[in-house]
Amino acid sequence: MHYDKKMINRINRIQGQLNGVIKMMEEEKDCKDVITQISASKSSIQRLMGIIVSENLIECVKAAEDNGENSEELINEAVNLLVKSK
Repeated sequence: MHYDKKMINRINRIQGQLNGVIKMMEEEKDCKDVITQISASKSSIQRLMGIIVSENLIECVKAAEDNGENSEELINEAVNLLVKSK
């Protein structure tokens, strides 16, 4: 699978968020603020996981159709990955 620059940029932003959380913890910031930032990071990770699974699904279904294969199993696998990511 090809991971484009946008996906890598998302990871870099998430990494920045998590570094911010570490700094907040080191500075003993209020737990509500720390949890808010962790929650934002979690949401960002979940969105990225969804993007990766959907992009992979598109690639796999196209390849299966080109090879005359049934794509139903691939779709079910992608749905399972999305469910696990929640």
